[in-house]
Amino acid sequence: MNGRRIRVRGLVQGVGFRPYVWSLADQLGLSGWVRNDGSGVSIAIAGHAVDAFLERLPKEAPRLARIDSIDVEPVALELEGFSILESVADAVATAIGPDAAVCPDCVAEICEPDNRRWRYAFTTCTHCGPRYTVTRHIPYDRAQTSLHKFPLCPECAREYGSVTDRRFHAETTCCPVCGPRLQLCDVVGEVIPGDPIAQTLQMLRAGRIVAIKGLGGFHLVCDARNPQSVAELRQRKQREEKPLAVMALNTASLQQHALIGEQERDLLQSVQAPIVLCRKLEEELPGTAPGLNWLGTMLPSNPLQLLLWHEACGRPAGVAWLNEPNDLLLVMSSANPHGEPLVSDNSEALRRLAGIADAFLLHDRDIVVRCDDSVVRPGPRFIRRARGFTPVPIALAQDGPVVLALGGHVKNTVCVVKGREAYLSQHIGGLDNAAAIGFLEETVSHLLGILDVRPDIIAHDLHPDYASTREALRLAQQWSVPSVAVLHHHAHIASICAEHGLDGPVLGLALDGVGLGQKGGLWGGELLRVEGAQCERLGHLLPMRLPGGDRAAREPWRVAVGVLYDIGRSDLVQPWLRQRYPHREAGPIVTMLQRDLNCPSTTSMGRLFDAAAGLLGVRDQNHYEGQAAMELEGLAQQIGPVQPSEDGFLLRDDVLDFSPLMVRLAACDNPALGAALFHATVAHGLVQWVFAAAKKSQLTRLAVGGGCAMNEILMGYLRGALSQAGIDLVEARRAPPNDGGLALGQAWIARLESFRPRE
Repeated sequence: MNGRRIRVRGLVQGVGFRPYVWSLADQLGLSGWVRNDGSGVSIAIAGHAVDAFLERLPKEAPRLARIDSIDVEPVALELEGFSILESVADAVATAIGPDAAVCPDCVAEICEPDNRRWRYAFTTCTHCGPRYTVTRHIPYDRAQTSLHKFPLCPECAREYGSVTDRRFHAETTCCPVCGPRLQLCDVVGEVIPGDPIAQTLQMLRAGRIVAIKGLGGFHLVCDARNPQSVAELRQRKQREEKPLAVMALNTASLQQHALIGEQERDLLQSVQAPIVLCRKLEEELPGTAPGLNWLGTMLPSNPLQLLLWHEACGRPAGVAWLNEPNDLLLVMSSANPHGEPLVSDNSEALRRLAGIADAFLLHDRDIVVRCDDSVVRPGPRFIRRARGFTPVPIALAQDGPVVLALGGHVKNTVCVVKGREAYLSQHIGGLDNAAAIGFLEETVSHLLGILDVRPDIIAHDLHPDYASTREALRLAQQWSVPSVAVLHHHAHIASICAEHGLDGPVLGLALDGVGLGQKGGLWGGELLRVEGAQCERLGHLLPMRLPGGDRAAREPWRVAVGVLYDIGRSDLVQPWLRQRYPHREAGPIVTMLQRDLNCPSTTSMGRLFDAAAGLLGVRDQNHYEGQAAMELEGLAQQIGPVQPSEDGFLLRDDVLDFSPLMVRLAACDNPALGAALFHATVAHGLVQWVFAAAKKSQLTRLAVGGGCAMNEILMGYLRGALSQAGIDLVEARRAPPNDGGLALGQAWIARLESFRPRE
């Protein structure tokens, strides 16, 4: 038994893993073979240094590889040399990875004047470049990608076929001779003469707005140091105050604008290259993130973006310039006007971005599937999971039927669970228009296609009017498979349970905006007991009424009036309103409350944040979802930790009531101090609520999910207080805690539901 049979599972196809194994075996003088198959990579190996091979195999793996498991079996082998065998017929199961940032080797080639890929915007290899966004079908080979129309030139074909080359079977490889090409066009699609990169940079520095085609869609780009350009972009895109991400050459170029610690640096420079939220410093970039304490920062993730800085530096040879501070800062805003999906096609860009962009930097490599930039906070914690992470699966604790889950209505994603893996789609967004619903359908079709499955079960939100629910029911009927409706806030907690493999009972805090609860209730601040497919409501926040219904979610002052009226302090409404919002009139709102006309009741934590922001005069109207709550958090961070108000809340019959705190906020003259007091008191109240439930239920594990779980002050307090009390806090890590993770929870519940015996 002188040899070993090795099975490697994970993301090990399409990432240069076979050449890596060949090289390692060659270094150690081992004989055998390696090939792709349906489960990953299979290796047979023999020789004196087999133990050294096994030790080094996981430690020196390629940049994009992710090894989930290595199984080893002793076997008797008689082999000569080491070879890469043809893949077996079913070698498609783990073939497609996420898009990856340009690697150092490709950067070096782009910056070397004597290299044939000097300044080439589509340089890639097995260690970097597009994957998910260019792949139409399985198996993952060039014929199934958008590179199929670019036949390899002899030199690229030689690299592609050479096992010692890092472009061995790099499906997206190309060069200026055989690959895609750039062109800069004006608003009617006419080509602008000159070098496209140089002309684009010139326009940006002149204050113009350019639509640039990236990996998963277009960006609208302008000079972040030019307040007039930023304001013009906002006006044209109708994006009044929503934050804009800023791209810099390197972290040194961001230091004066944002706090870049070790975690932030690692995330920015990672293979995934997401947008990273960093604390703003005093030297602001006007108009990029108004009213917030965070700046969305990013570094160039593909050669096309990097070449803008290369041009700005005068096209230097070598890579030393990459580490030097550079004053070019660019706003990179997703090109999705009016809440529609991301623009991804050249003709679509010219049509849909007309009146927004002054020019279009285009290329002829098709984007097969739209995929926006991922957004994370250090931790890392997802705000939005997309480019760089999709479709990397989330490991599950057990196998079961294939489930398709269609998520919620805002921050929509879909999820497919297959075997012991959950594949969460890229961010789709709100489903408020036909184009967005079309993107949902497109994403479902693509994800099922690349996984080569058809669902046995389809899961959806309990709300019957969500577009995602209607699509789920349509697909269930089309495929004659059962559908499962899942409680919104149960799905929030289940998403966390799924990624952590928790099958026993847990306490769950679902802190969210408004979602449909049992018996038609509008929930959002719930204490739950979750055990797999079972969910029991243990308590909730004191209900508050929303004068005007959905309009109240857009106008926090309305929520504030409703809270004061409902807690018996209508006497405070007029003096408070005259001080905070003299242009607002309380009379019609009070009449609505008196007659209970269009004043639905909710237990939502998100609306409690809106009420606090309204009471403190932070904001009377939201221009984007969660704006008031985010600004409230930013104000609180300016003050730092404060002592909670011990009498600021009441806990009666498992109902948590913050009425006393609301009265204090109405009389508070310092909005920042009031914001800090609000956060501290709400966090303290939640901790006491959890303590009581833990004692009663004998459960010591708590999962916290929902949009409010992205609040760093709140979660920081919970982590500290619960840890000291011996309660294990479990948080979302591989999926967003907001509605972007709902589909994962829905799929997990639907699969568990399928195991339950029918009555």
